[in-house]
Amino acid sequence: MQAEIITIGDEILIGQIIDSNSAFIAKELNKIGVSVYQITSVQDDRQHILDALEEANRRSQVVILTGGLGPTKDDITKHTLCDFFGDELTQDGATLAHIEMLFEKFISTPISDLNRKQALVPTKAIVLKNKYGTAPGLWMERNGSVFVSLPGVPFEMKNLVADEVIPRIVKKYERPHILHKTIMTYGLGESAVANKIEGWENNLPPFVKLAYLPSLGRVRLRLTAKGLDKDLLYQTVEAETQKLYPLIGDIIYGVEEDESIEALVAKLLTDKNMTLSTAESFTGGKIAEHITSIPGASNYFKGTVVSYATETKIRLLGIDPELIEKHSVVSGQVAVAMAKNVKQILDTDFSIATTGNAGPSKGDSDADVGTVYIAISTPERTFAQEFIMGNHRERIVQKSVNKAFELLQKEILNF
Repeated sequence: MQAEIITIGDEILIGQIIDSNSAFIAKELNKIGVSVYQITSVQDDRQHILDALEEANRRSQVVILTGGLGPTKDDITKHTLCDFFGDELTQDGATLAHIEMLFEKFISTPISDLNRKQALVPTKAIVLKNKYGTAPGLWMERNGSVFVSLPGVPFEMKNLVADEVIPRIVKKYERPHILHKTIMTYGLGESAVANKIEGWENNLPPFVKLAYLPSLGRVRLRLTAKGLDKDLLYQTVEAETQKLYPLIGDIIYGVEEDESIEALVAKLLTDKNMTLSTAESFTGGKIAEHITSIPGASNYFKGTVVSYATETKIRLLGIDPELIEKHSVVSGQVAVAMAKNVKQILDTDFSIATTGNAGPSKGDSDADVGTVYIAISTPERTFAQEFIMGNHRERIVQKSVNKAFELLQKEILNF
């Protein structure tokens, strides 16, 4: 069984906003065994929307649209759906009452006729109540396919998907099971990993597919199994996962789809009741940003010093100017001093320090662009490693952030 997602709005096509709605909807559909065949973004244009609907109707049993349900003239989704279904709009009393309640309780501006028009819905539609907004969702059917129109506001859309759309699809259709398991690796590139597991990959059962998902410094291996026997899928994927450990066990750091390495570090520190601090130069607080994105980070993360300038390293972190003069601000010696000092200042068990040249100029150091040093300080030792991270500024920073977490995780596991 397959579905399509159509996002409506010029703001997506001109890059003004990122289409996060499709990613959420696709993930939720996949959980219930519905494969997403295509995701399409179209303009706020009647013919463009009609063409997309016709094409999706030929291919898929479920078509989900987001956007274009607002009260202004450029929001034309409902009118276009009426054209597509040979329908007309009528006022829905329950929706109108809900809109009036929202304005009375939560919105300071007076309700207008424009707002009341959001209670107009196609006569053939099942109205899906939007508890958090004024634009209702719509459920319509044609030629064996279901068409669902949802507001584009993400938190409104997500609640409608969870409360209305998914339960209705589950009730209406029999679906196969789709099982994903993602093995996360660090430290080797995609081709190097592929070479190591080529024989294993070639012998996967036909109902199990492997996808390589590379990013800076890491490669995720996603196994997808699809079929009617859920137990067989689970047992097979588990067995195939175990076969990977003799091949690449040294670079596997997790097996959960949504588990980042910073989340794994957070669990390790929490379980061991240990703490962390950071001193960042060229990474500009990115490591701390990743750490604090995890709920509960205050339990183990004491803070960071973003010592971007050489003067800040000296004044706030207490780095000896003579050390900088002798070895350069971009050096393993300075990275070690940064890690030791921030750990002492903030009184933590572990610390991370970064110093490097992300470019485009050399700045206060003679080090080549892409040269970075990452230091880790533990309860027992402090060390720094040198890396050459290329010549693209953003990639240098992100690769270094990833590498810092990789080094830290390995050290925490020793305690």
